Amino acid sequence: MRTYSLDDVYETRKRRDSWWTVYFVDPVACRVALPVANHTRLTPNALTVLSLVLGTVSAACFAANHLIAGAGFFYLSFMIDCVDGKIARLKGTGTPFGLWLDYVGDRIRVVLCAGGLAYGQYALTGDVHYVVLGAAVAVLDLFRYVNAPQMKRVREAIREERQEAEPDPLGHDPIDADPLGADPVGPEPFFAERPEGEPRGRAQRRIFARFFRRLNRFLARHRVRSHLVSGIEFHAAVFVVAPIAGAWALIPLAASSGALLLANEVFLVYRMWLFTRRHGVGSPQESREHVLV
Repeated sequence: MRTYSLDDVYETRKRRDSWWTVYFVDPVACRVALPVANHTRLTPNALTVLSLVLGTVSAACFAANHLIAGAGFFYLSFMIDCVDGKIARLKGTGTPFGLWLDYVGDRIRVVLCAGGLAYGQYALTGDVHYVVLGAAVAVLDLFRYVNAPQMKRVREAIREERQEAEPDPLGHDPIDADPLGADPVGPEPFFAERPEGEPRGRAQRRIFARFFRRLNRFLARHRVRSHLVSGIEFHAAVFVVAPIAGAWALIPLAASSGALLLANEVFLVYRMWLFTRRHGVGSPQESREHVLV
């Protein structure tokens, strides 16, 4: 049996990922994946089931008002969930069923933990706001993970019709040739002089656009996606950071991170709408209906 190195495991990391995963999960998950790959016969599906079991333990801890223990088990559950993907890519043992199991397992974990957190705090305080919190977390998570693949299908359908490569409309802006390389045209001056006669508002927009392009390149070199709060950061805020901080932080952190996540989703939908208006004119009605089925 082949012996893998830590560098082999590093190669299985996603090209770009959430900042929570890059800085707080991957450093641990890669070191856990190494002995799992070299000294066990655990399959990715078995690791996914283990992740779901740990998520269920986390929900039980939340329901019993053991917030710190619940946060710890949720972190372990998510970390093992990252390990299963690394093992699948490292050994080439991923399967379509494994993708389904991983996806469904994530949703079950979030619903269970949201319910456990809401039940535990409601039983302790009688405050109905915690019930609303649990329901809102579950609904927002489900919306996020139903919306994302549908937007991807719409985008891919339009690109397929046009038969040409288009820039990602959802804010991912891949660095076309080499995301880790230098800007092929050299560094742009940050505050270039405004061309004579150019309206000031347009010049300011150009400066902001240049800033965000450079920021995106910087984040790409560190494997970090440009989203401030995605579903992963939302889960981390609600099920790890807030419980460790204490019961007082549950509602404020869940509300603030949920609002940022929803704003991010609305922005992505808006970008997709612009993309479909720009590139979707004249698409066959049958094709449009097929995308939404």
